[in-house]
Amino acid sequence: MRNDNHEGMPYMAREDHIEMEGVVVDTLPNTMFRVELENGHVVTAHISGKMRKNYIRILTGDKVKVELTPYDLSKGRIVYRSR
Repeated sequence: MRNDNHEGMPYMAREDHIEMEGVVVDTLPNTMFRVELENGHVVTAHISGKMRKNYIRILTGDKVKVELTPYDLSKGRIVYRSR
């Protein structure tokens, strides 16, 4: 099965994100987390859809990989939880 947009062109994955590692320092309502990145900045992040679908739990103190958009560096998406 192919995913096409309304013009018949296949969807392309967006490559314009910044991946950084950090540590979850706080749990917020609505499955949001406060993550301190390696460089010391603190961002608000939510769980990616694949992690949500597979019921991956994230707790305070977990080491995570966060995708940031270059347009708003204060928000991100958690895409991986390290063991």
